[in-house]
Amino acid sequence: MNKNNFNVLIIGSGLAGLATALKLADKKSIGIVCKTNLTESSSHWAQGGISAAISSKDPISSHISDTKIAGAGLCNEAITEFVVNNSEKALDWLIKIGVAFTKNKKTNDLNLTREGGHSQMRIAHVADTTGKAIQEHLIKKILSHPNITVLENHIAVDIITSEKIKMKMKKNTCLGAYILDNKKNIVNTFSANNIVLATGGASKVYLYTTNPDVSTGDGIAMGWRAGCKVANMEFVQFHPTCLFDVKDRSFLISETLRGEGAKLVLPNGETFMEKYDDRGDLAPRDIVAQAIDYEMKRKGLTCVYLDISHKPADFIQKRFPMIYQRCLDRGINITKEPIPVVPAAHYTCGGIMTDQSGKTNINQLYGIGEVSFTGLHGANRLASNSLLECLVFSSTAATSILNNDFSHDHKLPKWDESRVTDADEEVLITHTWNELRRFMWNYVGIVRTNKRLSRALHRINMLRDEVGEFYKNFKISSNLIELRNLLQVAELIVLSSIERKESRGLHYSKDFPKPDKIAKNTVLVPPNFKD
Repeated sequence: MNKNNFNVLIIGSGLAGLATALKLADKKSIGIVCKTNLTESSSHWAQGGISAAISSKDPISSHISDTKIAGAGLCNEAITEFVVNNSEKALDWLIKIGVAFTKNKKTNDLNLTREGGHSQMRIAHVADTTGKAIQEHLIKKILSHPNITVLENHIAVDIITSEKIKMKMKKNTCLGAYILDNKKNIVNTFSANNIVLATGGASKVYLYTTNPDVSTGDGIAMGWRAGCKVANMEFVQFHPTCLFDVKDRSFLISETLRGEGAKLVLPNGETFMEKYDDRGDLAPRDIVAQAIDYEMKRKGLTCVYLDISHKPADFIQKRFPMIYQRCLDRGINITKEPIPVVPAAHYTCGGIMTDQSGKTNINQLYGIGEVSFTGLHGANRLASNSLLECLVFSSTAATSILNNDFSHDHKLPKWDESRVTDADEEVLITHTWNELRRFMWNYVGIVRTNKRLSRALHRINMLRDEVGEFYKNFKISSNLIELRNLLQVAELIVLSSIERKESRGLHYSKDFPKPDKIAKNTVLVPPNFKD
């Protein structure tokens, strides 16, 4: 294998990508494409934990039921049962490779907590920094494995398929990818027998988000351009409780605070969630986010508050050490005062369509984690099912790849820059990025209308034409690649939202406030591509 040729090229370095790499590396040569560095991913910032029905008091059927209730009638029943039935096995894999989950001091069993939408204590965690602990452990193993090559500061531009390069094959087949080396500013051609998209979600399309800057929908956009079907892109999960702070806009306040008794309150200390749902503060995220949004608009508030100060100070500091310190750094002592919070874009429930093995409708192309639509989350993801999904489908994808003997030695075309020049100014990129995120927040946010969606689509079409011209005429940069992808994902979100003539889960339309009797997925098929 030369340096640009791998058995498996994994694009993305969150839990989905790293877990898949480790499960394949003993038998395959692996390349991991990482936009910045290995620690920069949504997985790294996941505070809550991993949901798994492992307690004797928690039957698997209960976890399945909670997932389906949160999913508002759109969870794929077979997939949901499969994932939940494999939750203990997924958790055991992490424990076996050395991830040190928080345990009960008296019994030495895993300390299980609870989040919104869960009827039982079933969230395994590492204090309040579960994602960070898992990622740091996996990264050590990744960096020490001889069959894994990590390409930091590289960003994928596009996937190379047989249809794109007009190569005759029985079915559209993924053969490689164009990758920009950010440091050298050169686009290289990578050949691979299998490509795994593990690029995460697209929440940076919104003005306010809990996600890191790398969450720009790259895998969804690349998959769509390559010919992948996408589904349910209208279901964007807004986390109810993001810290309201000018200097710390992306800091998520974990749902486990409410699981441990924190209450959402108005500035006067009045609770309000009991007006919206019998489960109160432990209602699923869509209900809580909509309730907060309504209360803020009704009273003209800039935020609401999350109050856990009634709990003992030592309990708060031990259970939530990172949140306690981060808030303290902002002048908020959560043992004595409530935390100002607002909803923020958090998770993309739709994505490129995959089967139980993570396969897309393009041969040799897989999608794992938030980039994918598996049918697990339905119209709203149940808290802490995301890391679980990454682990379960990393195993099924790895098994599929190991059992597949496809290989190729086709010479792939080089990236053509012969007709482009250096960009004279990049102000277009900055201005377009800001405009896109702002009108997506205003027009395609928690509450939607036909008029808002129509306005958003009109703006997207105009901006896409402008950016398309820029893309054709100038040398590309990581900022331009991300903007192009965000515009594509924004269009998919809006088109899917227009298609859904009802309100369900995370999609609430004032024009269609009630759910249909029959729940259906919104499936979009790329034009000019055969199945």
